[in-house]
Amino acid sequence: MLGLGIAMSMTVQAQNPWWQQDRRDRNRDRDYRNQDRDYRNQDRNRGRRGGRGDDYPNYGGSFQLRQTALNAGYNEGMKEGRKDGQRNRRYNPRDFSAYRNATKDYNSRDGDRELYRQYFRMAFERGYDAGYNGY
Repeated sequence: MLGLGIAMSMTVQAQNPWWQQDRRDRNRDRDYRNQDRDYRNQDRNRGRRGGRGDDYPNYGGSFQLRQTALNAGYNEGMKEGRKDGQRNRRYNPRDFSAYRNATKDYNSRDGDRELYRQYFRMAFERGYDAGYNGY
């Protein structure tokens, strides 16, 4: 009987030794901590880009100018990209007068027109890409 008890005990330990389970749990916890740290660092870095929380560079100008240009450019680009994608046209965001003019929704009270156009075109290209690829 004693031999049978020892043999069964060894079989159970071989299937799931407690020390290996703890190691797996520790490794999983460490991975979660590292992932959380990485997300916090991404948030911190995003704040250093001008506190805007987007991936567009900050070339200056007023907040209103920048936001208006980015919103108008992205929306126009999305609209044109969807049309081209649905009609199986070639990918070319610079083929539109809205991109070339880049003045939709511009207001001179907001600031420099050329700066507005620069933001608009940058956002237009991103919006076009998203619309063309169906996002």
